[in-house]
Amino acid sequence: MSVRSRGLRIRVAVVALALGLWAGAASGHRTHRLAVTFQPVASGFDSPVYVTSAPGDPSTLYVVEQRGTIQIVRGGHVAGTFLDIRSRVAAGGEDGLLSIAFHPGYARNHLFYVYYTDLHRDTRVVEFRSAGGVGVPSSARQVLFVKQPYANHNGGQLQFDGHGYLYVGLGDGGSEGDPQDVSENLHTKLGKLLRIKPTRHGASWQMVGLGLRNPWRFSFDRRTGDLWIGDVGQDRWEEVDHRAAAGVGRLANYGWSRYEGRSTYNVHKPLVHRGDLVFPVSVYSHSRGCSVTGGYVYRGSAVAAARGRYFYGDYCSGTIWALPTGGGSATPIAGTIPQLSSFGQDGRGELYATSLGGSLYALR
Repeated sequence: MSVRSRGLRIRVAVVALALGLWAGAASGHRTHRLAVTFQPVASGFDSPVYVTSAPGDPSTLYVVEQRGTIQIVRGGHVAGTFLDIRSRVAAGGEDGLLSIAFHPGYARNHLFYVYYTDLHRDTRVVEFRSAGGVGVPSSARQVLFVKQPYANHNGGQLQFDGHGYLYVGLGDGGSEGDPQDVSENLHTKLGKLLRIKPTRHGASWQMVGLGLRNPWRFSFDRRTGDLWIGDVGQDRWEEVDHRAAAGVGRLANYGWSRYEGRSTYNVHKPLVHRGDLVFPVSVYSHSRGCSVTGGYVYRGSAVAAARGRYFYGDYCSGTIWALPTGGGSATPIAGTIPQLSSFGQDGRGELYATSLGGSLYALR
């Protein structure tokens, strides 16, 4: 089972069009495809699961490989290895090196953060420093450790917001149906969205989201600061959640495992009445895919038709949708990406995607 199945039984959805829902409104009509697509720009990677750039250097990309390495990409070619921590990483299935986030002051302090599953299959978020343009493994400083009860639903995303907080998304620990009832449990970090100012002395992790099943990928709109989460579903529904910037710092409850999408999953699972209850802005059924890959709101300049739309997709079908952030239905775009593992953006807001099969794509 691949890293992107995230506890689901793989069901390859070979569907050309998918249904996008906004605030509960569904369209029963065939939708037009948005006239944009993702084109391959580099290949030969070993199970790439994320791509990003560093502040102050928008033209260099960093491609995270599940095995425990991060490759430097310039001009469509691998220019070297930025970090190699394979000796610390258990890779395979849903485990491995899963993401990187550069500190907003990276050009000055050279700090960056990685999320990986260690040799005991537990979660670690570790700070590193770079020197001479590459990461220094000996500079490691752990900022988070979470014991994992199962080998799936690890989450895996790291993101900084515009206020210098580092966010981490954690799944419910794995298996199926949240068997340990952790997502609605305020006394565990599993099934949560957490944040911290990692360089502030004495800082501790703050819980800003609960009721998450497996938030494999989430992001912030670089213009508005709004939060977007792709939370992987159980048996029926994949969902996208939205949180306006003004509410990001307040506790939100995304409903799992009482709810899956907008539907009741288990009436016997108690819902903790803490925080704002947030229902998804977009859902699709397992007749159209099996595992949502959350993305980004496009704010680049290369593709005018894509501006202001949130792009997300499905790992199994490879379908990618563009959701207007101001309301409306999601629109599928032309083409698919097999084994769609992640989206990412560079310093100019241009959008990329990775395939677990080894390729890097760019929105065109």
